[in-house]
Amino acid sequence: MKTKVEALAAVTQGDPRWPSVVARDAGADGRFFYSVKTTGVYCRPSCGARTPRPENVGFHATTAEAEQAGFRACKRCKPGQPSLASRHADQVAELCRFIQGAEQPPSLEELSERAGLSPHHLHRVFKAVTGLTPKAYAAAHRAERIRTGLTRRGSVTEAIYDAGFNSSGRFYETSSQVLGMTPTNFRAGGANTEIRFAVAECTLGPILVAASDRGVCAILMGEDPDALAKDLQDRFPQATLVGGDTEFEQLVAKVVGFVEAPRVGLDLPLDVRGTAFQQRVWQALREIPAGTTASYTDIAERIGSPKSVRAVAQACGANAIAVAIPCHRVVRNDGALSGYRWGVERKRALLDREASR
Repeated sequence: MKTKVEALAAVTQGDPRWPSVVARDAGADGRFFYSVKTTGVYCRPSCGARTPRPENVGFHATTAEAEQAGFRACKRCKPGQPSLASRHADQVAELCRFIQGAEQPPSLEELSERAGLSPHHLHRVFKAVTGLTPKAYAAAHRAERIRTGLTRRGSVTEAIYDAGFNSSGRFYETSSQVLGMTPTNFRAGGANTEIRFAVAECTLGPILVAASDRGVCAILMGEDPDALAKDLQDRFPQATLVGGDTEFEQLVAKVVGFVEAPRVGLDLPLDVRGTAFQQRVWQALREIPAGTTASYTDIAERIGSPKSVRAVAQACGANAIAVAIPCHRVVRNDGALSGYRWGVERKRALLDREASR
């Protein structure tokens, strides 16, 4: 017969929350708390204290519940305060607002002083939260401002200075990276820009792959090849669309192969064009491992904008590079499949393939 201690240990070890305690899983922080009878304290799952013996552990849904049971807060992990990840997300969100409001991109030193962190630590925290370095985030925001300025009336020069560039010469040195083309061609809807494309068949139906000289700029799926070509033309109304050659067809074959066997991976250069916020969302999507999913709320929290769930959904809907930027891996909070611009059935098929291969 089991002793009482062994029975208590077995109950704890059979609880699905116990592995998070053993692994000190920061992702479980806030979901529950655990107490230790021998010390009289309660902790968050990621607490760095020595792992307690399972027979001495109890689980609690809230800090209030743990305190009502007679336990006091751990002085090491401070479970009554926001988690470190939450505090970092708040810090980064404030820095993002500061960058957006600055006339000139602030330096890493300026940002670190504002956040009260060392430059190296801030650089690591900022990238962990947003998927971008502070410098890359500032560049993406300036790109968003220049795109917005170029779509309005006024001169190209006005748009350049309004976006925070010190000189037009400095902007033109980087215009290809910022816009994917010259500002004049961008304003003209992609004039003088060559985009190669080809339409192929996969088990999910027709698929169109398009690429500029910078990388893949569109992967579109649907029912009608002509409709896919029209969609591409609408995205780049003044660009020169050129049918892909034999070399390009090899690239298309890689994309089709990835659709059929997503766990193989797809390592292709991408020409990603979007706002700073969209790029943060799309980068977070690319970090979701094949075979797993995340909710819109999860993504919003990962990029440091927990209240931007609706905007995250809109960014997923604006993604034009299917499968390579895997917006199909985003589901509702209850795990149910939500909308997908290429059809929920395709979304289900892609997730099923990732789960089974």
